[in-house]
Amino acid sequence: MEDNQEEFSDLTPEEKEEIKRVRLHKEELQNDIQRLKMEIAKVITELENFNHTEEGTLAERNKLMAMGKKKFNMDPKKGIEYLVENKLLSQKEEDVAKFLYKGEGLHKTAIGDYLGEREATYIKTLQCFVELHEFADLNLVQALRQFLWSFRLPGEAQKIDRMMEAFATQYCHCNPDVFQSTDTCYVLSFAIIMLNTSLHNPNVKDKPTLERFITMNRGINNGGDLPQDLLRNLYESIRNEPFKIPEDDGNDLTHTFFNPDREGWLSKLGGRVKTWKRRWFILTDNCLYYFEYTTDKEPRGIIPLENLCVKVSEDSRKLNCFDLYSPNSKGHTIKACKTHNDGRVVEGNHQFYRISAPSREERDEWIKSIRASITRDPFYDMVASRKKKLTVNKSN
Repeated sequence: MEDNQEEFSDLTPEEKEEIKRVRLHKEELQNDIQRLKMEIAKVITELENFNHTEEGTLAERNKLMAMGKKKFNMDPKKGIEYLVENKLLSQKEEDVAKFLYKGEGLHKTAIGDYLGEREATYIKTLQCFVELHEFADLNLVQALRQFLWSFRLPGEAQKIDRMMEAFATQYCHCNPDVFQSTDTCYVLSFAIIMLNTSLHNPNVKDKPTLERFITMNRGINNGGDLPQDLLRNLYESIRNEPFKIPEDDGNDLTHTFFNPDREGWLSKLGGRVKTWKRRWFILTDNCLYYFEYTTDKEPRGIIPLENLCVKVSEDSRKLNCFDLYSPNSKGHTIKACKTHNDGRVVEGNHQFYRISAPSREERDEWIKSIRASITRDPFYDMVASRKKKLTVNKSN
């Protein structure tokens, strides 16, 4: 204090007063700076808390979205309901369609199952989904490649019919001068799909020629014939490159067996070696699958039920038996396959399949379920009906 007094001793009162004002101003500035620092620190803390909250909200949203997609892959309807209930997806058909079209993390099989449903909201969603595809200036094979890559066709004939009807409508809308009607596009689309199977399935020995493909499509353009150059280009496109069928993420069989028509333990009589073996059977998608254990991810055998019949049978060694057999191929081996212990997949060796149930009641229930599942390719009947309608115009 004495030093300060000595320092100010030579100053005038005015100079001393000025120094006091400067020092007071300096203190005020320092206080202001300190307040600013505190306010900045508070804002930074609030921003950090906000970011943390945002990150937590985003993480929770992503978690719910992942759960919704998982539910969708197991049960498409429940998956969409879950996403809508958690405000992750609008229930508007066009928004659901965009979600399915984008398809990130969704099984193609589940998308196909959902889009094939018959209620009005699903049909509207299917229409919106198809309209997201741009088919302008594409030939029919190119458009089908794009369309069939965005989902997997379901196994049910009515679903296939609705989806291909929607495709044909959109293709003709985008390419109004190619076909005279959507029925023509519909029939030709199925002809191309069947051609793809015939040309590229190794089990089909009699490969269709271009001439046969042209012949089978005569009269489908409202009674007239389609240009041969058009059919030739479509044929050669399929012959040179088969359709690529999308594979689901994860184990597709797991999804296939998630909601079977029926499942349970049955005993099966062997083909070459006539011994009875207990197997876990699953009935789904017009096929009968059997496993050695319920925990197996892949079946030991697959029996397509198409064109087969089922009946009660008697066996001296087993009770409650029923047979799967082909009514039109006596003495011929039923089309089926099985897996050996070494992993090789081979054709089955059964002229009929004899299966035993634990009780008469279960046998009758299995027979009832199998009869309900057996099909004779009904969508071929739908195609034939449309083709007949188109070719009738030619004779009138």
